[in-house]
Amino acid sequence: MSRLKEKYNNEVAPRLMKELGITNRLRVPRLVKIVVNMGFSVEEKDSMKGHIEELARITGQKPIVTKARKSVSNFKLRAGMPIGAKVTLRGERMYEFLDRLISAALPRIRDFRGLPRSSFDGGGNYSLGLREQTIFPEIDPNNVTSVQGMDVTIVTTARSDEETFALLKNLGLPFAAK
Repeated sequence: MSRLKEKYNNEVAPRLMKELGITNRLRVPRLVKIVVNMGFSVEEKDSMKGHIEELARITGQKPIVTKARKSVSNFKLRAGMPIGAKVTLRGERMYEFLDRLISAALPRIRDFRGLPRSSFDGGGNYSLGLREQTIFPEIDPNNVTSVQGMDVTIVTTARSDEETFALLKNLGLPFAAK
């Protein structure tokens, strides 16, 4: 069992029951999945394979290549062209990724003052954007051809932003002060 899942079961869930006034253990908010998404520029066809490999190295799972649904002439985009890659993490890999994000990647961001509190969607999910993939220890900055950002969406069973914030704060996500 991963370190973060053990922490959730032994410390976070009982603390959330007290904080939120929940009596049923099954009603306590928990993580469902984490989706890591990376978009590409149409001109970057040669570096796309490298970005897909980096995303696989970061998440520990093979990404799915996303393709354009419509043609947009202003962006020189045709339907069916690859425009990104995404990975959906569940179970142990999800907890391992979140643990590495909290303990290794976020502290490596320059001038990091905490995650914004405005990125909740009202339905129990939290999204954050990362500007570069080199903050992860799995990526060697000397081998990176171009810097690529990514979006990380954390999906939970929480019913409100307050429950989601309490869950993620207790798991160890460093939020910015108000």
